[in-house]
Parts: sequence; structure tokens; C-alpha cells
Amino acid sequence: MPKMKTHRGAAKRFSLTKKGRIKRSKAYKSHILTKKSAKRKRNLRKAAIMSKGDERRIRTLLPYV
Repeated sequence: MPKMKTHRGAAKRFSLTKKGRIKRSKAYKSHILTKKSAKRKRNLRKAAIMSKGDERRIRTLLPYV
């Protein structure tokens, strides 16, 4: 059986934490930032952990992570 290919788009967006959970960046941080408060923009900088349901889907895209 041939090796599975890693989904390169997913590999650039997601990374693994020490405990094995999948880390992602938050959305809504690229444009139209003038109407968003400083507190909101600051919180969007922080990484988030994938939910259990989404995590299962992402693991199929990243077979060797």
C-alpha cells in the first residue's frame, strides 16, 4: 500500500500540542479591523484548540502528525 499524502493546506494551518490536541489560529483577524475593539483583536491573536468533532476530521488530513 502506498504512503498516504499529507494535506498541505491543513499542515500549514494546524499543529499539534504536547498533549496531542490540534491547535489552530482564530478567524476574523485579516481585515476590517477598525471596527473591532483592541481587546477583541488581542484575543484573536491567541491560538485555540480544535473541538473533538473537528479534530477527528483534521486527523484524516494529517496522517503523520
